[in-house]
Amino acid sequence: MSIHRDTFPPSNADLFLAYVGMETDLIFNQGVDLPGFASYPLLKTTEGRELLKGYLKDMIALGKETHSGVILESPTWVANRDRGDAIGYDFCELKQLNLDAIAMMAAVRAASDHAPTIISANIGPRDDAYAPEAQMSAEEAERYHSEQISVLANTEVDVISGYTLAYPSEAIGIVRAARRFDLPVVISFTVETDGRLPTGASLEDAISEVDGGTDSYAAYYMINCAHPEHFSGVLEDAPWMQRVGGIIANASRCSHAELDEAEELDDGNPTELGEQLSDIRLRFPQIQVLGGCCGTDMRHMKQIVSAVRTP
Repeated sequence: MSIHRDTFPPSNADLFLAYVGMETDLIFNQGVDLPGFASYPLLKTTEGRELLKGYLKDMIALGKETHSGVILESPTWVANRDRGDAIGYDFCELKQLNLDAIAMMAAVRAASDHAPTIISANIGPRDDAYAPEAQMSAEEAERYHSEQISVLANTEVDVISGYTLAYPSEAIGIVRAARRFDLPVVISFTVETDGRLPTGASLEDAISEVDGGTDSYAAYYMINCAHPEHFSGVLEDAPWMQRVGGIIANASRCSHAELDEAEELDDGNPTELGEQLSDIRLRFPQIQVLGGCCGTDMRHMKQIVSAVRTP
């Protein structure tokens, strides 16, 4: 599939579903150990690959059933040099696992007749998404993330998606790196319970800074890893809000600090979450991508699309 940044996401679907809650589901509901919150090591075993394929196939099935587009997110969120090194993976191993992830996704997509099904290369932050110890400059972030993006650019990936970002300069670096390889790119910020980024910036300021530093190259922006009640109050009818095209929400109302300390999964209320996201989309119809983050599973995804599709 060849997608240009100016036409992403494609117009042949009015709603796209995306899911990035796999890791919490694997850890808490299926008892799978994921050191460093990394799911890409599962690619190394037949059993692990089947688990990953199951999520992809479930998403495609839901998209087909509900006449919705699907954005499949790769298990490469923390498959970068620093995060990999922390759990014992060198760059050569990471390179191969990044390639294997997209090859697996491409095979699953090829076996399906559902369209549009988009392959997104999921890029995460270099440091802790909730409490980064240091902030890179845009130039440093471009150099750092170009390493992973250069590998992914040689695959069947359709879009680079920078998820759970905590400050604008890292997002600028990711956008610039994607532009170097002529790939569409989406930027998703995480926010705290006050609707501001973990580093204190407002969504408006963060989006404006990234657009200003990249000639507005990003296809659109998203919010992820936060409950709708954390950010719905800061969404407003303003020019910056027109750049927000997706929301991938947490099931839980807990703060990031509380989630880090949790020993049990808070899966919230799937029906309520669907209604909340549907209400936001009614207020801001340019939001075309909806889905679930921490604490969610296919129950939440089904409720999200059901709420949107119900008149």
